[in-house]
Amino acid sequence: METAKKIFKEWILPFGLEIIVLLVLLKFVFTFTVIPSGSMIPTIDEKSILFTTYIHNVEKLQRGDIVVFESEELDETLIKRLIGLPGETVIVDGEGRVTIDGVPLEEPYVVYPSDRSGEFHIPEGCYLFFGDNRRSSRDARMWDDPYIPADKIIAKAQFTLWPFQNFGMLN
Repeated sequence: METAKKIFKEWILPFGLEIIVLLVLLKFVFTFTVIPSGSMIPTIDEKSILFTTYIHNVEKLQRGDIVVFESEELDETLIKRLIGLPGETVIVDGEGRVTIDGVPLEEPYVVYPSDRSGEFHIPEGCYLFFGDNRRSSRDARMWDDPYIPADKIIAKAQFTLWPFQNFGMLN
């Protein structure tokens, strides 16, 4: 009987508590995201696995963040870069250059620009997302409704776990 108590106290109880803590963290703090396409190349390769943290306060997001969100129009979960914030006007010219409220946006992460142009007036409570691989990204520039409501935003990508050669923080 004493051995059973010792095993429970030293092995089963700590292991059970670790599992509970991990499940709580996975439910409310962080998750893992697998990238299904090449829309974020070269920043994130197709089939990469990312460590992402849940967003509990969307207002803290900043332009340039890489964000996981639900697209009702496409009925799928996507990951793209946050380009436009509520109330802003984003213009993409015929050479792929982006301006926000008349100010050019520096985008060193865009290696494959696109000639797809557009003008976006982002409603309050909504956000605008583009892929880094503009030439091959199905993003807001092509959607019927390009604006993602705040309540559809899920998580922010923090760093790449896989493949190991890309392991590290995302920016």
